[in-house]
Amino acid sequence: MVKRTMLGAAVTAAALALAGAVGAAEVRFMTGPQAGFWVPLGGQLKDAWEKGVPGLNVQALPGAGIANVRAIQEGKADVGFANTISTADAVAGTGEAPLDKKHDKVCNVATLYPQYFQLVVNADAGINTLKDLKGKGFATQVKGNTGELIARHVLRVSGYTYNDVKASFTNSYTDSVEQMKDNRMHAFALGTGIPASSLMDLASARDMKLIDMAEIYEPMRKINPAYKLVTIPKGTYPKQDKDVQVIGYYTHVIAACSLPEDTVYKMTAAILPRKDQMAAIYKELDKLTPQIMAQDIGVPFHAGAVKWFKEQGVTVN
Repeated sequence: MVKRTMLGAAVTAAALALAGAVGAAEVRFMTGPQAGFWVPLGGQLKDAWEKGVPGLNVQALPGAGIANVRAIQEGKADVGFANTISTADAVAGTGEAPLDKKHDKVCNVATLYPQYFQLVVNADAGINTLKDLKGKGFATQVKGNTGELIARHVLRVSGYTYNDVKASFTNSYTDSVEQMKDNRMHAFALGTGIPASSLMDLASARDMKLIDMAEIYEPMRKINPAYKLVTIPKGTYPKQDKDVQVIGYYTHVIAACSLPEDTVYKMTAAILPRKDQMAAIYKELDKLTPQIMAQDIGVPFHAGAVKWFKEQGVTVN
């Protein structure tokens, strides 16, 4: 009887210890807005990480670039997608509010692919340049999204603020597209990959066109030197008959610096083998290499990522 009691107690203790271990191996992963690339890419990484790290449970949550950085800093998330421009500002504490205070709990894991800030207008809206936006319906994302921050910068260098347009802020690209379809909005600004599924949806309903941003590149670099000038090739969208230059930046994976080194090492190692599946969602990812993943964006790498990059023969900060 005593032996059975002791055995039962031991089994219970072991079960509790196992439960604690599983709980400790749960990570909260913030992805992106509905209808963006980050949600399906997040699904691929969740699967890769859970298979690559025994006992790991990944809870995928909606998010946005700036919101994800803040969530990790505040202990509300463990891993997330982010954008190089806003993460670098946050870590240095040199960005606009809420990124004007140093985010010292956020570490870099891996750069993935370039993103394109796209400003699309209804073809019949009478908008041909950024100066034509005044007084027009202007849809973008809610604050806490990198796309909204860039939209603010684009308006600023064009001589405007949100007070000069009829602004609409939504949590979903889908909502903005619906506003464009029924002509409540005349312009829609978003930062994502190409071709954006939301813009393809808009193009299926009505004629649209992209606004070129080459003229504001240098003023944008004065706001944030991490901004790039990237090209959306002709034919990316229906009836797009010429290349369009827009403001660009990179998507990367970030993690809480406090996450265990071995966990992040295995998570980093699991990214590249998932390249083909991720490239099926966004073609640019078929170019992914350890060297691209290890780009220096001014954000210190997590020790676990550093270990994996060293094994690939790549030295990082």
